[in-house]
Amino acid sequence: MTIFLNDGQFNSLCFALFRVGLCPNRMNKETIIPIALRTIELQAESVQGLAGFINDDFVRAVEAIAYSKGRLVVSGIGKSAIVGQKIVATLNSTGTPATFMHAADAIHGDLGMIQKEDIVLLISKSGDSPEIKVLIPLLKGFGNTLIGMAGNTTSYLATHSDLVLNTTVSKEACPNNLAPTTSTTAQMVMGDALAVCLMEVKGFNKEDFAKFHPGGSLGKKLYLRVQDLLGKQTPPKVQPAASIKDVILEITQKRLGTTAVLDEQGAIIGIITDGDIRRMLEINDSLSGLTAKDIMSSQPKQITSDALAAEALDVMRQNNINQLLVIDNGQYVGVVHIQEIIREGII
Repeated sequence: MTIFLNDGQFNSLCFALFRVGLCPNRMNKETIIPIALRTIELQAESVQGLAGFINDDFVRAVEAIAYSKGRLVVSGIGKSAIVGQKIVATLNSTGTPATFMHAADAIHGDLGMIQKEDIVLLISKSGDSPEIKVLIPLLKGFGNTLIGMAGNTTSYLATHSDLVLNTTVSKEACPNNLAPTTSTTAQMVMGDALAVCLMEVKGFNKEDFAKFHPGGSLGKKLYLRVQDLLGKQTPPKVQPAASIKDVILEITQKRLGTTAVLDEQGAIIGIITDGDIRRMLEINDSLSGLTAKDIMSSQPKQITSDALAAEALDVMRQNNINQLLVIDNGQYVGVVHIQEIIREGII
């Protein structure tokens, strides 16, 4: 007896057999790699296709959001809802107040979060999901500007929105053309395009970014300064005529792996590090008569206390050193060590 299976039934059968190790179509390197490459190509095509959809509605959407006195309320259902949450996170971190409202929860009380000055961005691939069709008339009744991000420009969402962001894709990367893949990629990229345009319109800069990211290493690179690393340290220093023993004691007591060498007027004329001490011991059998001036490195690298810690790190890396002397208005105020930067998580 011959049994005929459609594509869906055949795939289900293969999956069941695969789970017990009997799949007749077990995949290998030669079959997996082309599938992965095809998926990437389709994703890239979906992104490239968006270039043709950047139109007047997109411009008006950016302007409406940028000059709104309220927030952008982003909503969606299914995978589009997840994309919406990511868009909200990106907008909030780049200076555009936004909040997420799940389309299914909206009709059960969450509509109350929408304020008079808010703009609503509703995301849907089909634009005809039941939850979307129920929600749109309610949103329109509120009188807020409705921006629809849709993958179907003839859908209920697209035809009932004030502005439309077109995220149409030719097909999903899914072999059954069902699982949201290229469509969600297109939504994500369109959201990023909105966010970046809004940053430019609002003049959002690195300093603004640091205000919203104070806790992570990225934020610290943008706001943490050398003076924040100095604490209450007593700067290590010796005179040029100091003995090697005194130099070692000063370096040991101050625990910074180095000491500055200052002349009688307090001007820096050199630096001595742990490495200088080791190199001195390699070439000298006796320490008798040796002074700080004999082993110091002249013209030490310097930085000001108001410089970013990330800048100090760059100087250290460029010169293959672990410490920098901190100088303000010609006055020696301390030492910044690479370990202090590491402890702050900047590296």
